[in-house]
Amino acid sequence: MAQNLLGKKVALAGPRKSEEMSMIVRKLGGTPLLRPAQGTVFVDDEHLKSSIETWVKSPPDWTILTTGMGLDAIFQAAEQLELQEELLEALQHSHIAARGYKTVNALRKRNLTPAVRDDDGSTSGLIRELMSYDLQGKRILVQLHGESAPRLMAWLKERGTSEIREVLPYRHVPPQDTDLEELLEDILQQRIDAVTFTSAPQIRFLTAYAEKHGKLADMKQRFEEDVVAAAVGRVTAQAMMEEGVTPKVIPEEERMGSMIVSLGKYFAEKERV
Repeated sequence: MAQNLLGKKVALAGPRKSEEMSMIVRKLGGTPLLRPAQGTVFVDDEHLKSSIETWVKSPPDWTILTTGMGLDAIFQAAEQLELQEELLEALQHSHIAARGYKTVNALRKRNLTPAVRDDDGSTSGLIRELMSYDLQGKRILVQLHGESAPRLMAWLKERGTSEIREVLPYRHVPPQDTDLEELLEDILQQRIDAVTFTSAPQIRFLTAYAEKHGKLADMKQRFEEDVVAAAVGRVTAQAMMEEGVTPKVIPEEERMGSMIVSLGKYFAEKERV
């Protein structure tokens, strides 16, 4: 494996699979630094239980699914509630819109095929594909992952939907302020060469912290000029751009390992110029 990260310090903002990512950074010659910008992710059992019970009692006209992991968690909870068959039936009689190949794969495991799927793995892509459908007066259920999706919700309301229900099987807990402070100072002081982001909440927690302490403009400047921001995929990249941070590395394959390899190639190409 080429030493494309030789001498580079890479901050890992995602706590999940950090050991695996650290190993890849080291294999590429770099130094990994764990700088979690996201706290624990946990299943909100009570919310999920009530959401599933309402789901099967009053099935929606459209079901919008945004993550495969979230759908798996919903079915696991439905099985514990002995409502798995009822949930499957509700989905079978609903128009399904899916974002991302992992969501499509989770549906395929259950012999379900979405009527609509995004064209690029992003929420924007999903909205584009939904535009040709009449949602006026329709009841919509949206499965999210850990946080709300204000842009999608606003768009659905504009389309004249009669009801929008949110199901959040997972919730993100904010990271420790000390962790955010360390990451922010690493960026501002240029003690690192790159930051890898693996979910939208990470960049949102970081920018909110920087803004609170009056350092947001400086942080954005460092990302623009000195520190490379990498996104694991288009959804994370979109969130970064919404927060005013341009990701310079987005792998074609939405994998953490692919992101690190792509980051190494970015530095290698930059040094050749």
